[in-house]
Amino acid sequence: MTDGADGGTGGAVPGAVRVRFAPSPSGDLHVGNVRTALYDWAFARRTGGTFVLRIEDTDQTRVRPEYIESALDTLRWLGLDWDEGPGADGPYGPYLQSERLPVYAEWVSRFLADGHAYHCYCTPEELAQRRAAARAAGGPSGYDGHCRQLTPEQVAAYQAEGRRPVVRFRMPAGSTTFTDLVRGEVTFDHAHVPDFVLARADGAPLYTLAVAVDDVLMEITHVVRGDDLLSSTPRQLAVYRAMGVPDERFPVFAHLPYVLGPDGKPLSKRNGVVSVSWYRDEGFLPEAMGNYLALLGWSPGENRELFTLADLAAEFDLARVNKNPAQFDARKLEAINGDKIRELKPADFAGRITPFLARAGLVADPPAAAQAELIAAAAPLIQERIGRLAEAPAMLGFLFTGEDEFTVDSGDAARAFNGEAGQALAAAGEVLAGLPSWDTAAIEAALREALVDKLGLKPRAAFGGAVRVAVTGRRVGPPLFESIELLGRERTLGRLQRGMDLAATGI
Repeated sequence: MTDGADGGTGGAVPGAVRVRFAPSPSGDLHVGNVRTALYDWAFARRTGGTFVLRIEDTDQTRVRPEYIESALDTLRWLGLDWDEGPGADGPYGPYLQSERLPVYAEWVSRFLADGHAYHCYCTPEELAQRRAAARAAGGPSGYDGHCRQLTPEQVAAYQAEGRRPVVRFRMPAGSTTFTDLVRGEVTFDHAHVPDFVLARADGAPLYTLAVAVDDVLMEITHVVRGDDLLSSTPRQLAVYRAMGVPDERFPVFAHLPYVLGPDGKPLSKRNGVVSVSWYRDEGFLPEAMGNYLALLGWSPGENRELFTLADLAAEFDLARVNKNPAQFDARKLEAINGDKIRELKPADFAGRITPFLARAGLVADPPAAAQAELIAAAAPLIQERIGRLAEAPAMLGFLFTGEDEFTVDSGDAARAFNGEAGQALAAAGEVLAGLPSWDTAAIEAALREALVDKLGLKPRAAFGGAVRVAVTGRRVGPPLFESIELLGRERTLGRLQRGMDLAATGI
């Protein structure tokens, strides 16, 4: 780095990698945050290094305890375990920045004493006016260094007015060049990097101070983060140098490409759902979410799209991260989710849909023994048919709904209960009522004979129309014959009779 050294390799040595994920949770973690966490974790695991979780919570008007706990819960759900951080202790704690305020205050004092920083008494109104004037004149609109060389008399006058100063870092002249592991060599002219605030008037540290101090004190070797933070890098490098860190010991940077929404703009709440907790609530598997997010900028090669976290940890390489932005595709995520659902063992799948059935009020939480047995029997019927776990209640609700609460979808009823419906329902009820053995094979044989052979209905009409809607309440659902077996003779016959009554009314 000019005015410095080459930051391409930093001080990292094999086996000594220390990488951190440092969110500032002001709500649920979004897709971009989690993609960064995933790459940080994978890089640490691939290199045998240490994954540090650090929470940037100095702005406690935005970062609340419940947001922090939600972030931790999301990472745990995804399987991203951390070696140091909240709940994991470690030799460089505390790992919440709100518990490190004395550390930052000490470094502010040092920077002031060494001349790397100074007090700035400019008011927000004055700064705004000077920026507007600079823009009008066609010049840079960053801080103009007004307070860089104040005389004792000027300081006294400002203090007499009751002004409380912020602390600004004195950005040196020149430029900064560093080698980014994703973007290659990057140069910033310091003419476009004005003096920046380290601490507010009340002493609260700002991001650029806290992140740099913590990276040094926690001996972070690699900073893997989003491209939106690229412009803050020369500031951090300047703070490292002011702390006395040799250039060859600077962390190595890797800035990840943006994640774009369907409109080609950076993903945000305005152009798509970005909260990972939303996808979790909608029934996306952590295996699918981790798999898909890893593909947003990286690939295992050989056109392979499905892999596990263990595969990612074994194969991840920052050198294969794409420089170009990645586009978030919800349909692709759902396709991968469906593939992951079908990979689950039946008992695992049954366990995964149970909370969704409970949330829908279909079963108790935890389910009673009979309910658990029915879930286990019914789950294989829909495992090949759903793309999200949240679809399970609609698919299986007919099995867990009492007859007094059971309803038929009005739209499906209007389509299914036509002129032929009454005859088909009556025939189905008659043959099933006298069936000696209540099992799938016997049910299928009886209904085929009654509806296809005798009434001449096509199989699609016989089994996808009135009988299905009467029994399950919907035209789309699990296989009919297996569903009837699980529903039982009495409930099936009762629903067929109710279907005949509806068909008779002309619905």
